[in-house]
Amino acid sequence: MNGDALHTIGELARRTGLTVKTVRFYSDQGIVSPADRNPAGHRRYGADAVARLELVRSLRELGLGLPAIRQVLARELALPELAASHAEVLDVQIRVLRLRRAVLRAVARRGSTPEELTLVHQLARLSEDERRRLIGEFLADAFGDPDADRPGFAGVARSMTPELPDDPEPEQVEAWVELAELALDPDFRELLRGLVADEAAEAEVGLPRPGLAAVVRELAGPAVVAGVDPGSAEAARVAGVLVERYRGLARAVEGDGPALRGRLLDRLTAMADPRRERYLALLAVVNGWAAPESLAPVLDWAARAVAGGCAAGGCQGRC
Repeated sequence: MNGDALHTIGELARRTGLTVKTVRFYSDQGIVSPADRNPAGHRRYGADAVARLELVRSLRELGLGLPAIRQVLARELALPELAASHAEVLDVQIRVLRLRRAVLRAVARRGSTPEELTLVHQLARLSEDERRRLIGEFLADAFGDPDADRPGFAGVARSMTPELPDDPEPEQVEAWVELAELALDPDFRELLRGLVADEAAEAEVGLPRPGLAAVVRELAGPAVVAGVDPGSAEAARVAGVLVERYRGLARAVEGDGPALRGRLLDRLTAMADPRRERYLALLAVVNGWAAPESLAPVLDWAARAVAGGCAAGGCQGRC
């Protein structure tokens, strides 16, 4: 066909992949106008109608409405401007859909009740300010008043604060929901308060770093790698060294011998609580950080080794 050829509605439909009904609708709406009519009154369209309809089809498939398409065709609105504006709208819709998908996946994975569904949805929909307020209250409850003269509080708070990005991935939304639930858990808050209180007691006597976690990693780590049985004589030797190292960390704590071992066992058990490590793992997902090193195997081994010593020497009912 040459550029001067006129096309019927059926030919336009075949060339553009649209239905005859759709082409007729666009013609009735003035989106594409006939160039002529044959003696029988049937509409005929010029070659430009093909390009026009192909553009309309593309814009419709991208979700644009007819009013906006009319403006583009009439050159009242520049196509790049329209595309940028529509892309922003789609960005919002995509974020909403991702949020909904994350909520539904979390609910499906947990087998949530209707009440839990409501909580999960509410947590996922919190604004940035609301998220900061929730976490701020959690950290203040666990670590104490952030406005008090507490050296290092600001740094600790930053390291424990989730920063959900503006356009999060589904796994980040799911991680935020679970992390927020942990932050609202009163038992978890109590656990952290205890850990913080213990570390504060150590800091008050001017103890040098490394802290207990680093000492446990140093002493128990090689034993775990070597596959040492926590109930063995070698484990008892390592536990003894650990108790002596802890004696220096716990100078502010009264008691010695079995009492000291019992105190250490309490600390190791609290540090090994899976909720603590889970919070840090979820925090890494939300913030896009590398996954943290798991201390669970080392802490568990150390606790079992120390508990063996408690069983042998008595720990005032703590073991």
